[in-house]
Amino acid sequence: MSAMSEIPLPHTAKRVVPWWLLRHETMLAVILLVALIVLGGLNNRFLTLDNLLNQGRLTTEVGLIALPMTFIIITGGIDLSVGSIVGLCAILLGYSWKIFGFPLPLAICFSLLVGAAAGFLNGIVITKVKVPPLIMTIATLALYRGLAEGISQARSVRGYPEWFYFIGQENFFGVPAQLWLLLIAIVVAAIVLDRTTFGRTLYAIGNNETAARFSGLPVDRVKLIIYTLSGFMAGLSACVLVSRVTTTRSDMGIGYELDVIAAVVLGGTSIFGGVGTIWGTVVGLAMIQLLKNGLALTGVKGDATIVVIGTVLILSTLVASSLQRRREGV
Repeated sequence: MSAMSEIPLPHTAKRVVPWWLLRHETMLAVILLVALIVLGGLNNRFLTLDNLLNQGRLTTEVGLIALPMTFIIITGGIDLSVGSIVGLCAILLGYSWKIFGFPLPLAICFSLLVGAAAGFLNGIVITKVKVPPLIMTIATLALYRGLAEGISQARSVRGYPEWFYFIGQENFFGVPAQLWLLLIAIVVAAIVLDRTTFGRTLYAIGNNETAARFSGLPVDRVKLIIYTLSGFMAGLSACVLVSRVTTTRSDMGIGYELDVIAAVVLGGTSIFGGVGTIWGTVVGLAMIQLLKNGLALTGVKGDATIVVIGTVLILSTLVASSLQRRREGV
């Protein structure tokens, strides 16, 4: 069992090349560095500190969801409902405060609880009823989005108190407040995945779920936890998003599932399970956001930007698949 996305080389080469140079994440970081230099040369606003911090602010909502999504994809699963959970949690945050009269801190807790419950529903059906994750989360993608639209009736909620905007719009020690939240979540997720029994269990499930069950690992319980965590982080992402844009709408989070999965897969996590790291996901997130921003600043239109990012994702997936086949000696 190995979590490393290592490029297979002849034995003699492995002895002279540092191990960290052989990882998928290192290759991706080098590509990102080259892209930064090129895009920075094309536009002098791109590599400014203000612009880079602002891109960190904009990528936080997707990043918070990408961390548990890395866990899920490592086990061989997927969660397509995260964008709809963001929309549902955002609507319930606004309506529980404005319409139901909840104090705003209680409304935030309620929104997080709803997100966790939505993820728990995904997990319980996947583990107990044995519905494939793809089918289950496509169904709840429609269900949660429909609930959000039905509750909101196309109306938005505005007028939150000033203190609520701190997490979405203010800085803390010169860094966007929500970026601190993302950094803490990244460190915790990386430690859990790399240094704990729970993390090793995720890799074991992704490599061979049947063997993991026969080894006595709590496969269903672990899956239930990560799908619930995915829903909770989508709820947290909704709170940050509402704080940043100052309003609540039912269409919030549309397309987030694609951005999240693209970042995770681009970062080297195998869609077949068993391989992946949090650091790879972080590099994937940075690459997608900075490519979007850099291309926009250099005058590339939105449609062309999507084409470029899609091409990068396809190439990355092909490279990762090729490396996995070579590791397996196919």
